[in-house]
Amino acid sequence: MFDSNRLRLDQFARDDRAIEGLPVRLVIAFVVGVAVLSVMLSMVSGVDTLSVSELDAIPDSDAVTPGDQAIDVTAVDADGNPVAGATVVVKAGTADLDGVATATTGDDGTATLDVDPQLGPNQADGTLELSVKPPSGLDYADRRENTEILVVRE
Repeated sequence: MFDSNRLRLDQFARDDRAIEGLPVRLVIAFVVGVAVLSVMLSMVSGVDTLSVSELDAIPDSDAVTPGDQAIDVTAVDADGNPVAGATVVVKAGTADLDGVATATTGDDGTATLDVDPQLGPNQADGTLELSVKPPSGLDYADRRENTEILVVRE
């Protein structure tokens, strides 16, 4: 009786042609894969909506004295450009402040806040904390700590 399975196995074992095309096909698949990956990465890096610019609050004066006064604070982006429509918030740090002062920046990126910082009886200095709330609909964030305003007794 003729065993066809045995004949096929013998022919397959002696056949060395199948291995010739395998390395070439792997190289082609690798080159095409790298090309497709580079195109996809260039498309993703070109999308501007994935980046968020950090906002910073810069006071016109880093030090003030206790008492009623107006403080100008400028909201700027990571490149130092003024940002209009941002909300600047001043709250008590180690100096006392009656409530929280807020103001919205104008076209020049500057907001004027009326504050009345006070120091304790034996306190020589204190701080006021600044934060910036970005304008809605824009890709800004305020994640890092902003400059504090130093309140110093005269």
